[in-house]
Amino acid sequence: MRAPDARYLALHQLKAGMQTAGGLTIRWRNVAEVAEILGNGATVVFLGLATDSRPCFAIDAGDGPPPFEDGRFVDVRAAATTCPGDDAAILAQARSLIDWHARHRFCAVCGHLTEPREAGYSRQCLAESCKAQHFPRTDPVTIMLVVDGDKVLLGRQARFLPGVYSALAGFVEPGETIEEAVRREVKEEAGIEVGRVRYHSSQPWPFPSSLMIGCIGEATSTTIERDAEELEDIRWFERAEIARMVEAWRDEGQLRMPAPLAIAHQLARGWLRGE
Repeated sequence: MRAPDARYLALHQLKAGMQTAGGLTIRWRNVAEVAEILGNGATVVFLGLATDSRPCFAIDAGDGPPPFEDGRFVDVRAAATTCPGDDAAILAQARSLIDWHARHRFCAVCGHLTEPREAGYSRQCLAESCKAQHFPRTDPVTIMLVVDGDKVLLGRQARFLPGVYSALAGFVEPGETIEEAVRREVKEEAGIEVGRVRYHSSQPWPFPSSLMIGCIGEATSTTIERDAEELEDIRWFERAEIARMVEAWRDEGQLRMPAPLAIAHQLARGWLRGE
């Protein structure tokens, strides 16, 4: 962890240390720069080896004042929309694990203190009578593009940015298959029946620790019965409208899809390409 060539991604209040010269990228720190934080017993997680074999870590810089004068700490969700793809993946890994450690300082079995183990990929209870091991969890979430011929069903929650419509989504419940979760969520939120369901792609979503399972669902009914508690609006969109919306994702003055980072955007693009 203190190897001379080690690199550290600092997170402060779950915001990531970034640099803006030449575009938004991770601001890696060397061991000397984080020595004081390490000395204070900060949580450190091993992220892997860089292409040059240098070890890379995420380090929790705490909740006090920002520890560095250069660079800046950026909300991970905002940073991931503009930084390179490899950096976005690293940010997701780092934020999810640092957040997990912050939430699991005490044993869920006996309430005693826990400490990090296995390079930050588990925690163990310190009570001699317990010693329970705890591991990071990932919650499966289905996100589905429901289609009916050349039409797509999209919904909007009140918290969305202006003009944004997205694919429906929901957690997989215990005992459910992915297909069952897709059909249940669409029925609950939109009143639409779904027949065939096929997997398209997936995406980690570290807010705090979900895996988005992207699917295409084929509607067998079309009459919408909106769940007003979940959705502000829901409607069918024609293919030409979807094509405009994926291109207009930056334009607050138009109906639009989420940013390309979001799997909903990629599901829509894939459907337009015939995937």
